[in-house]
Amino acid sequence: MAEEPNTQPSVSRKGFLKILGVGGAALAINRFAPVSKARAKPSVGSPALSTVPGVGPNSDVLIRMQDELLRALEKQPSERRWVMVIDLRKCIGCSACTIACVAENKLPPGVVYRPVMDQEIGTYPNVTRKFLPRPCMQCDIPPCVPVCPVNATYKNEEGVVVIDYDQCIGCRYCITACPYSARTFDFGELYTDGTAEVEGLIVGQKTADQYERAANFEYQEERERIGHNASPIGNVRKCHFCLHRLAEGMLPACTTTCVGRATFFGDANDPNSLVADLIASPNVMRLKEELGTEPRVYYLV
Repeated sequence: MAEEPNTQPSVSRKGFLKILGVGGAALAINRFAPVSKARAKPSVGSPALSTVPGVGPNSDVLIRMQDELLRALEKQPSERRWVMVIDLRKCIGCSACTIACVAENKLPPGVVYRPVMDQEIGTYPNVTRKFLPRPCMQCDIPPCVPVCPVNATYKNEEGVVVIDYDQCIGCRYCITACPYSARTFDFGELYTDGTAEVEGLIVGQKTADQYERAANFEYQEERERIGHNASPIGNVRKCHFCLHRLAEGMLPACTTTCVGRATFFGDANDPNSLVADLIASPNVMRLKEELGTEPRVYYLV
């Protein structure tokens, strides 16, 4: 009997391995494809990412403070009382608030509006660290105001201590008078001082130059620090609760960037506000209250 010819094509070892690989990949895709009963599938009640939750008892504090800020802006400026509350139990010393403040106000070297004080307590091995952010206290009775010979620093309608850069003569009497060391002087230093002028020799030189030439919007005025007659160089500078952001319905930069949600801001004249609740806490304090300056920055301890 004649032997039937073999009609199946012969497969080489290389071809066999290729087929095996394709089949394995198909099985893998099928294995991890989403199915109706997959554990990772969100439940029907899960909110979509595009929906913003309303302001409720379980809302993030930033959402609540933002809502309260918009409500406060509907009132007359004289009816508002901006205060800041800092929970020292939550502060982790990350300095995110300091960096956010520098970036927001385009601060030069040596000018810091919100440093974070770092204190080491105890001896090894029983050592701990405590952190204390220190913005301007925005005192209701500010000792820095009456010493200014040209009335360049004063309290505005909202009770925030401000500086008129066009009026300031740089005498620095206010720096000496401030018991919180919350004021600094702009000596005109630049981050690019002493760096090579040749492009590419210093990493980030171009970006640093752009930063130093960018305008800031302190006190709702656009001011360029380099090559501008309205530059704040030669003036005293300080924290101003980000008044330019408040005017646009935004919280201060330090508040929104706080990693530990340790910084709170709002209108203390609103009895239903978060800050009004916090400053009524029994564990609240203010720095150097014995001086009678009536600071608007409170600390929870």
